[in-house]
Amino acid sequence: MIATVFDIKRCSLNDGPGIRTTVFFKGCNLNCFWCHNPEGISPKKQYAFFRHKCTNCGACGKHKGKSFEELAFYCPSQARKVYGREYTVEELFDIIIRDKDYYSATGGGVTFSGGECMLQIGFISELAKRCKENGISVAVDTAGNVPYENFERILPYSDVFLYDVKCIDKNLHKNGTGCDNTLILKNLDRLINTDKNIIVRVPVIPDFNDGEELEKIKSYCAERALKVEFLVYHQYGKDKRSALNYKSENNE
Repeated sequence: MIATVFDIKRCSLNDGPGIRTTVFFKGCNLNCFWCHNPEGISPKKQYAFFRHKCTNCGACGKHKGKSFEELAFYCPSQARKVYGREYTVEELFDIIIRDKDYYSATGGGVTFSGGECMLQIGFISELAKRCKENGISVAVDTAGNVPYENFERILPYSDVFLYDVKCIDKNLHKNGTGCDNTLILKNLDRLINTDKNIIVRVPVIPDFNDGEELEKIKSYCAERALKVEFLVYHQYGKDKRSALNYKSENNE
């Protein structure tokens, strides 16, 4: 099995309980206008050029004719970045298990994120199984916009779900993400009936869901006795979106 990953963060403290390794899988079926990881939307490898980071050091000229990936390797200011690398289950597991002692000491584990990790359900189910067999807790960070059968495949090996809820109003959700939230909320209600720890995470977006809609989310979660975390909006994704629009003969 092969999966495409755009980042791996070891010793993460913001993606579930304890110290965690977070694996960011490429590909998402939502297109949130505020997304801070736009490099995770496309399932394909992507190239980005951050013009404001370029120092005109001349490294590109010295390596003229080389591929974008090779130029990214030589770039001292990281103005060039490649998003997307293929991994096998074994390769990712070898990275995850390195910090098992930290997980055990802090109640942490591994978190599968994205993008939308649940779009690669066959891969993450197999990886989660390997983790579970080795005493590593598994958290799944998802927007929930997938068939419930995907949840059923990962449930035996997962402990925590970080479940994104952007808003309750389906028309507003469609305006902000390109898709309504009927399936998302239906899946959440079904997931509540399992024994899994569920943490609803809400990105608070100015002039989108920070007013009346935020109160609807609070009421929805309170009625279901769900734990909620509110995430502060930031604009880290804007530079990435601009950089990803870079065009060259190397782009796929």
